[in-house]
Amino acid sequence: MTAISTPRLRESSDSLLRFAMRADAVLTGLAGIAGIPLANWMAEISGTTPAFEYALSAFFIAYGVVVLALAQLPAVRTPGFAVACANVAYTVAAVAFVVSGIMPLTTTGVVLTLATGVYTLVFAELQYQGVRRIKR
Repeated sequence: MTAISTPRLRESSDSLLRFAMRADAVLTGLAGIAGIPLANWMAEISGTTPAFEYALSAFFIAYGVVVLALAQLPAVRTPGFAVACANVAYTVAAVAFVVSGIMPLTTTGVVLTLATGVYTLVFAELQYQGVRRIKR
């Protein structure tokens, strides 16, 4: 008989960061998976192109896979900080995308784009708080 020993959740100082990374990865990946069949419709209501929506969906899926893999590493402090920074960068990029007028976004497109920026900013904050909780 083999016993498997794992640290208890209350003894772990990285549980918030791991949870935030996993939740971010799963939700973003699911959004990407849902975006593939809805790309034409999303392009129509948002003012983007179907190619843009397919590319964004593919990016979301890839991002989800990478972040999920990073959340499984034995030490997640540095990868977690990198993911939080990537989320802040996405938020800045979403706002810049709306402000720059690169694509003629509809009102729905502006709202959806800014909503993804808020989503990533919330996860960046959760991940940053998770990084800060880790014992050095």
